[in-house]
Amino acid sequence: MGLLVDIQKDFADFSLTANFQVDQRPFGILGASGSGKSMTLRCIAGLTTPTKGKIILNERTLFDSEVKIDVPARHRKIGYLFQNYALFPHLTVEQNIAFGIRHLPKKEQQQRITEKLQMIQLEDLRKRFPYQLSGGQQQRVALARALVTNPEALLLDEPFSALDNHLRRYMEQELIEVLKQYEGVALFVTHNLEEAYHVCEQIMIMDNGKIVANQGREELFLDPPTFAAAQLTGCKNVTEMLPIDKSGTYVVPKWGNVTLCVPQGFKQGHKYIGIRDHHIEFVDQSRQSELDNVFLCEVVGYEEGPHTVTVFVQIGDQQTASEEYHLQIEVYKERWREISNSPNFYVHLPVDKLFLCS
Repeated sequence: MGLLVDIQKDFADFSLTANFQVDQRPFGILGASGSGKSMTLRCIAGLTTPTKGKIILNERTLFDSEVKIDVPARHRKIGYLFQNYALFPHLTVEQNIAFGIRHLPKKEQQQRITEKLQMIQLEDLRKRFPYQLSGGQQQRVALARALVTNPEALLLDEPFSALDNHLRRYMEQELIEVLKQYEGVALFVTHNLEEAYHVCEQIMIMDNGKIVANQGREELFLDPPTFAAAQLTGCKNVTEMLPIDKSGTYVVPKWGNVTLCVPQGFKQGHKYIGIRDHHIEFVDQSRQSELDNVFLCEVVGYEEGPHTVTVFVQIGDQQTASEEYHLQIEVYKERWREISNSPNFYVHLPVDKLFLCS
């Protein structure tokens, strides 16, 4: 049971290829704008017809180009939460929620509406119109409308994009609680890696219409398989490297031709090396003898945030290091105040925090 997607959708200047399976755990689709995330959802929902392939939900074929099956959207048993919520402005909250169940007897309609209003905690606002609601309230109504039909799959397309940061975090928590009770397949599309990590156990990354990663969230952030996946999961320090041998020693040209030790041996196809900015440590010179990958560095700039400082440094041979490429290190402000007046800076790139990717 679950969702199987194996489709291709061709346009004049863009081609989408998506092949993946989803079980009952929340499944995230992460990618930049134009990567194919929303188009994938539209194909699943039946709003866009793939060029070829198949879509199967709970062993029920929704689309199969070879045998000419294309179940209409209204019969797919799929709930869709649009990015802009798409509430009907002339209908009240309860009328919006009831829109997809108008064919049911009035008593059952009211029972389901009341149940969903209680779920989203808007019982007292059932007679309000969308313009009378806040952005968070509108989002809850749209979610209730998507769930009231008891769908077998729930598609969430950038549901928090219109909310401010405080409300977004609150709605994340609400959605997580709702999905704990939901027994169907849930796909959550976003370009925000923190949202994807909070809401979903499995995350797929799309780039230019292709899937470049599909892993559990912990594994994906610790060891992204591709350069695009590393960048899209927020890694600031990822660049080309050259293997010296198969024992796990590499030269990194853009980092001043430094030689690095990493925990894994070279694998065919590995071209890049990376480390996340919060995994690099400032250390005392005395620790050079006890740690691998400790380098004297030059601080070339820094940017302050509310709680942390991003420090830009160059390591290795300054004459060969790329002038446009600086390692980024994120440290708490307290730590930066401790070390900012040091005569020399040394950084440690922990062996177990470096990763290789293709």
